[in-house]
This record gives sequence, C-alpha cells and structure tokens, in this order.
Amino acid sequence: MDLSQVKMVVSDMDGTLLNSNHEVSDRFFELFNALKKKNILFVAASGRQYNSIVNKLKTIKDDILVIAENGGLVMHQEKELLATPLDPHTISEALTILEGIEGANPVLCGKNNAYLKPNSDAFIRKLEEYYTEFTLLKDWEEYTGDIIKIAVYHFVGSEAHLYPSLRHFEKELKVKVSGENWLDLSHFNANKGYALQKVQQMHGISAAETMVFGDYNNDLEMMAAADYSFAMANAHPTILEAARYKTHSNDDFGVERVLEKLLEAH
Repeated sequence: MDLSQVKMVVSDMDGTLLNSNHEVSDRFFELFNALKKKNILFVAASGRQYNSIVNKLKTIKDDILVIAENGGLVMHQEKELLATPLDPHTISEALTILEGIEGANPVLCGKNNAYLKPNSDAFIRKLEEYYTEFTLLKDWEEYTGDIIKIAVYHFVGSEAHLYPSLRHFEKELKVKVSGENWLDLSHFNANKGYALQKVQQMHGISAAETMVFGDYNNDLEMMAAADYSFAMANAHPTILEAARYKTHSNDDFGVERVLEKLLEAH
C-alpha cells in the first residue's frame, strides 16, 4: 500500500474519529498539525449538523472542510460551498408517515438549526450530543429555511424499527441507516460520496489521492470515491465488505494509526 500520493483525508465522526465517549483524541490533533505541514487536506464528513461538527473540531475549524448532514451541506470557514435541500412537499409526506411510526423521533435538519416536536425529555437529552442548535416546535409547519435532511432516532434500533416503514421512499430519496439508532432521509444527491466528489473537483484531487474512514452505511458512497477506503473494526458488515482496507476500532485509535503511516510515507 503506497500512501505517498495521498493529498486528502476524509473521516466520518461518530464511530470513526470520535471514540465511544464522543471525543476526539489529542493524538489526532497532533497528527492533524503534521498533515497540515505536508499540505494534506482534512475533511470531516458526518451526519451531524455543521455546528456540532465544528464544536468537536473547533481548534482546527478554519483549516478543514466540513461535509455535514450526510453530504447535504459542505462548508469551509463559515462559507457555504454546496447545499442540497429537500422539496417541501416531500418533507410533508415523510412527516405524515413518521408520525404514525411508534417510537420514531424525527428531526428536520436545516443549515444552521434543527427542528423537532418535543416527544420526550429523554430524546431531547440524546439530541443534545449531536445538535448544538435546535428549536422545539408545536407544529411542523413552524420551521423556517431550507431543510437539508430528516434525521429519525429510535431508541431500540433504526434498522429494524424504522427502515422497513421508510424503505419505499428509496424511489425518490436517499434512505440511509446511519447509525444503530439513526436513519436519515435526504435528496438523492445529498450523500457523502456526491459531496466528496464535488470537493475533489474543487481541489483537483483524484480518488487515487484520497483516503477515507467510515463505519456505517451512510459512508458507503464516499468509500467508492476513494482508492484508500478504510473500515473501522467496529464498522457495520456492509462497510467492512465495501472498504478496501481495515483499521482498528474508534476506541483503539483506528484513524490515528493509519494517519501515522500516511505521514511516514510522506
């Protein structure tokens, strides 16, 4: 494996760069500074909202690109580079169905804010880890601005309890099981792979010069956009099969170990 040609590193956040306590390691920040000196671009790519990603990486936020909302929004230094919102009619149709699914907790994800109806205090506490900005609504019609994604949380499990009722939307939307408890509905082009390809075009970087890390199904498209695709040891079986390479778990410095090898190659 020749890593000497890699010019861009792209990493998912939850289950990948973040450990089980939702923390970024000090080791990563040290490696990032070394990558920066080598002119290797770093991109954080997550289903999280932009503000939440930046909050985790605030000391380096002006030196990285951010692919937020599973590819629905791309930002650099507070500047919007790409946005792919949902059609309002589609949002209304999806919410009608979601209201009828027991245990479903929908969140409308805007560019700078998220909107939800307060189903339970337990869900709001859970939401605070992933969303730094959100507004509680009495009615869904009260939201404002473009909606990039509908994120849905289920306390028992998203793959078994949400996906079967929402898979029919795959004819018109991206329906992604993005975590053990999360499922996302977004525009067909609002995925990490499409967003990554746009970033590659902007910077003149090819798939052969790109390294990606991921752990769940919302990382599939960006795995296909990079020659150096790494699945975490804790990844979903679909990702373990799709990735060309594997690394240690998110709790065992899986990303950091590979970045050390990358720096040695440069």
